[in-house]
Amino acid sequence: MKKICTLLILFTTLIMTGQTKPEATVDVTGEGIVYVVPDEVNITVRVENTGKNPKELKQENDRVVNSVFAFIKSMGIDNKYVKTEYIQLNKNYEYNTKTYTYAANQSISIKLKDLSKYESLMNGLLETGINRIDGISFESSKKASLESEARKKAVANAKMKAEEYASVLNQSIGKAVSISEFQASTFPQPMYKSAMMAQESSGDQQTIAPGEMEIRLTVNVSFLLN
Repeated sequence: MKKICTLLILFTTLIMTGQTKPEATVDVTGEGIVYVVPDEVNITVRVENTGKNPKELKQENDRVVNSVFAFIKSMGIDNKYVKTEYIQLNKNYEYNTKTYTYAANQSISIKLKDLSKYESLMNGLLETGINRIDGISFESSKKASLESEARKKAVANAKMKAEEYASVLNQSIGKAVSISEFQASTFPQPMYKSAMMAQESSGDQQTIAPGEMEIRLTVNVSFLLN
């Protein structure tokens, strides 16, 4: 008898659970955007030489790279902001001459935390023998706090949208029951001169325009609909 009663209770509970209506929600997407002028720049440069003697190429690259590191140190840039990205020595076959040539490459990345030193740094690097500029990207030292600000704006924007939808229906929103975040940061693309032009420029000329950095955050929020 007890088993029958237990089964009846479980059966009744399942029926009641199955008949429970899902809570009404309003699902919205909120967006938060913060703008800031970058105060840091990442520079990737390369030493590249080609020839037929791999040993001589390696020695030449090492000479230039040693000068590069010495110059960077003289600029007061901390070692932790300077990194060797890769070192390569490639062997290539020349079909016309039926001979082999070699290409030696070494890539170096530098984080410059003082943009006022950019022109002096680039001119000095070119004078030491750098012959490739592979990329420049801007950042903000306050990125973490700015992302937090954008996140708050995104949630506030989502709440405003939900309240607008509910008010048209003469209803109101309740607590948030779910939040998911999608992040996308857009950085300005700098305009800079070619290596040859930059080498010929004087220290008081401007060769980049950092512009304005946009930090954009998107959130999906579900509110109860009262």
